[in-house]
Amino acid sequence: MAEPTITSNAASAHTSWLDLRVIPGILLLAGIGLLGKFLEQSIAAYSKSHHLTAPNIEYVLWAILVGLFLANTTGIHNIFRPGIATYEFWLKTGIVLLGSRFLLGDVLKLGSVSLVLVVIELALSIALMTFLGRIFKLKPKLTTLLAVGSSICGVSAIIATKGAIDADDEDASFAIAAILALGALALFTFPVIGHWLHMSDAMYGLWAGMGVDNTAEAVAAGSLYSEAAAKVAVLAKTTRNAMIGFVVLGYAIYWATKDSKQVVQNKAVFLWQKFPKFVLGFLFVSVLATFHLFDKEQLASIQNLSRWSFLLTFGGVGLSTDFREMKKQGMRPFLVGALGEVAIAAITLGLVVGANYFVRI
Repeated sequence: MAEPTITSNAASAHTSWLDLRVIPGILLLAGIGLLGKFLEQSIAAYSKSHHLTAPNIEYVLWAILVGLFLANTTGIHNIFRPGIATYEFWLKTGIVLLGSRFLLGDVLKLGSVSLVLVVIELALSIALMTFLGRIFKLKPKLTTLLAVGSSICGVSAIIATKGAIDADDEDASFAIAAILALGALALFTFPVIGHWLHMSDAMYGLWAGMGVDNTAEAVAAGSLYSEAAAKVAVLAKTTRNAMIGFVVLGYAIYWATKDSKQVVQNKAVFLWQKFPKFVLGFLFVSVLATFHLFDKEQLASIQNLSRWSFLLTFGGVGLSTDFREMKKQGMRPFLVGALGEVAIAAITLGLVVGANYFVRI
């Protein structure tokens, strides 16, 4: 087997859907997703038939664990890489289709609360990661990538920022590895903490959407709690994702000035290029659902397609996380990421609990 490396989501942008090379990887994603579903149902059936009390582990976590196991043991053969790189496409497709389950009024209602909290989370996360990067004397651009990845939308933000500030490939690879690895750890801790604090689905979903960086892991963390929590996590995470263009633009201008390069000329065009278009797709489908332009059968079909899209997503999260890659950068960058992520999780939890006290979520 070929040595595994961090699978760049940018690769998907260069992979044509007419290219047959994506088929093996997509079949692998589907196989891992179905295996996760089988494990979930089999364990639940065994526990029920033998009158055992066992925690219901969702297929989401099983799929990620299987992917992590393969990526960090046998490795991933190159034949699967083009298809694995499409997992973010399936994630975004699933989120767009999930818009059919949100009425526009619900989106706006939660969006107003989320927007305020997201702005606070964004500012605090960037400030904290920048502070930690300087304390531990990381390379400035690696610090920038970690700050953007932890404050907005994980891997997508890192890739967008890498090109905007001309960061090194190894810095981007490490930042991606750190975000994915720490996001995977959040899947084991967030649901436990949520249940321990007896958080409502809305509170937990908002916390997961704000506290977990990468979109796939945020959706997974919500799904592990409840279906209702997953919906709120998607909405909160989508609100964060919408900020990417503004933050990347700010860093592009900063580093262009610092490196004495030409400043970004057309800021509006830059923002449009960096803005995640799937956010608009989510809102568009939500508008269609709000005005009842789908009948019951169509809604059922759309929601079924959304579930299939997510089925193809979570195996890719595990397959794209190679813990061995992180050793190449040493422990300092990972320590910065870990300290920052723990602090951000605590801060966002405090924000959600505080918001719920004043404005019932």
